[in-house]
Amino acid sequence: MREILYIDDTPGNKISYYLMLIFLVMLPFDRVYSELALIGLFLHTLVESWPGRRGGAGAEVRGVTPGRVFSFHWVGWLVSCLFLIMLIGSLYAPSWSDAERHMEKQLALVLFPWIAWYSRLDWNRVKWPLLKAFAFSCWFTVLYLYGYAIVTAPSLGALFSPDYLNHAFTAPIDLHATYFAMDVAVALVVVVCVGIAARSLWLKLVYGLMALLFLLALVQLASRAVCLAVLVIVNVLPWLLLRGRLRLVAAGGYIMLSLLLVLLVIHNQTLYTRYLVSLKQDVTGVTGREEDPEPRMVRWKCAWELIRDSPWGGYGTGSEVPKLKERYYAHQLTISYTHDLNAHNQYLSYVLNVGLAGALLYIGVLVAGGVVAYRRRDVLSGSFLVVVTAVSFSENILDTNKGIFFFSVFFCLLFYPVVGPVKAPVGGVGSGSVSEGLVTGGVGGPVGMAAGAGVPAG
Repeated sequence: MREILYIDDTPGNKISYYLMLIFLVMLPFDRVYSELALIGLFLHTLVESWPGRRGGAGAEVRGVTPGRVFSFHWVGWLVSCLFLIMLIGSLYAPSWSDAERHMEKQLALVLFPWIAWYSRLDWNRVKWPLLKAFAFSCWFTVLYLYGYAIVTAPSLGALFSPDYLNHAFTAPIDLHATYFAMDVAVALVVVVCVGIAARSLWLKLVYGLMALLFLLALVQLASRAVCLAVLVIVNVLPWLLLRGRLRLVAAGGYIMLSLLLVLLVIHNQTLYTRYLVSLKQDVTGVTGREEDPEPRMVRWKCAWELIRDSPWGGYGTGSEVPKLKERYYAHQLTISYTHDLNAHNQYLSYVLNVGLAGALLYIGVLVAGGVVAYRRRDVLSGSFLVVVTAVSFSENILDTNKGIFFFSVFFCLLFYPVVGPVKAPVGGVGSGSVSEGLVTGGVGGPVGMAAGAGVPAG
């Protein structure tokens, strides 16, 4: 905990670190807290990098500390390209007010790459303490939600009823279940990585219990896309993180745990309906059923009808919902029309707004990140991309502040670190050795958890 709360650095870097810490800790809660932390971080970085300021950008190349070498900084700037293409789409948008609201939400796609580039923080030193703080925040949030559910539920068996699943579970913090499930999925991978790297047995036990609670919470949150992504991740992690007989034991354990969760879903009628019956309806696109009268496939078909008429340039930034409502009205989709529902598919959303170029750019960003993660053998960034890719099929994650914050901050934090030659001082943030055989400590190692930085050992 000390490495999270204490940083041995300059006063300016301490302020940047604690503002980033507040942003990540507040990510599972109301967006106003994260927005205030982001505004503060932006203003502080602007002051620190102001030309002419002593030690500022005027005295250094690009405001970066001498001797620091950036790896794959172009990947971080790819995130801002997603904002720029929507800015181009706003030039021919039918409604400037709709385009303006859309652009305002996506400003974080530019702010985080800019902050990562101009901040003097050594991201290698602070990355894992920040990630651990985020994981602890998610853990305490899950504990609170379960405590609230247990107190209000008539019995423990009622926890897996519709009144305590999905959005009903996250209602006390007023957060969309899928976005919180994305947070929990990343937190799960963080605690697994840190737990394996921990030296002491009691720390391994603590992180193991945290991982089990996160897995249970993912079932409770009932986000099919996130759960599918996590099933893939947890069954691949042992092959990337461990060696020898321990790898086989851990892989067998994760497979058994996955089977137990599958059996739980099959034998609980509510979970079975949520995960399997609703999934079948989403795929088949049958309307009028009680469980899901207007499944996603129906809205996707409406989106395809619009895409066929304007595939190359789309309809302009912010035009997705108004254009879809025309098709909803034509197909008598009352619920989708009344609630102004979007396509619930990020890939289709880009085509509707800015044409095929937007969708190809978004896919290109994910592919570029995947290539970097593979080259680094970076399990955490690879897991993050698996979650984002899966959820993008069922949600417009870049249409909401929570999704935009999640995508931009983790993309920059995981893909935009310094690789050297600056090193963390002994006892500073992120210091600590790595368990033998887990990480080689450099880019291109067999299990490089992060570019040029290992997981702190406990």
